Amino acid sequence: MSPSTLPSVRTADALLVRDVDGQYRPARADEVLHQARCVLSRQVRRGAAISSPQAVKDYLRVNFGGLEHEVFSIMFLDAQHRMLSFEEMFRGTVSQTSVYPREIVKKALSLNAAAVILAHNHPSGVADPSRSDEYLTQALKSALALVDVRVLDHMVVAGAEVRSFAEMGLL
Repeated sequence: MSPSTLPSVRTADALLVRDVDGQYRPARADEVLHQARCVLSRQVRRGAAISSPQAVKDYLRVNFGGLEHEVFSIMFLDAQHRMLSFEEMFRGTVSQTSVYPREIVKKALSLNAAAVILAHNHPSGVADPSRSDEYLTQALKSALALVDVRVLDHMVVAGAEVRSFAEMGLL
């Protein structure tokens, strides 16, 4: 079936995929999200220089936006801000996660990281950082500074919204 003979699917409403028979059909939401994750993972992957805050935000939005529990993750970077590893360090409940600075420092040292980008989600849908988020960020910044690891940013994801501590002047 050629694009001109497609069934009446408005392209503004749906992305089309070709199935194994060569027929076009509207893509399912899970197919769109899977493909978006693949595209974003290529932009934010091991060895890639993290030069675009927007690419990081998009990656986090797609991976954290729909979670129903809190997750605290870290992008570990080398001195040229290339990705060494993206790690889900801690998993919590619907409203909180316990974060242990010692474990983060240990992981940063084991990867020989020079910088990190902290990230966590708020399942509540409110992306604004809480007071405890601010205190935690400062504690992690201080702990990591002792071993010469810079905290470049802390991003909070809530659905489609992402707040950056760096952009908000909180770092």
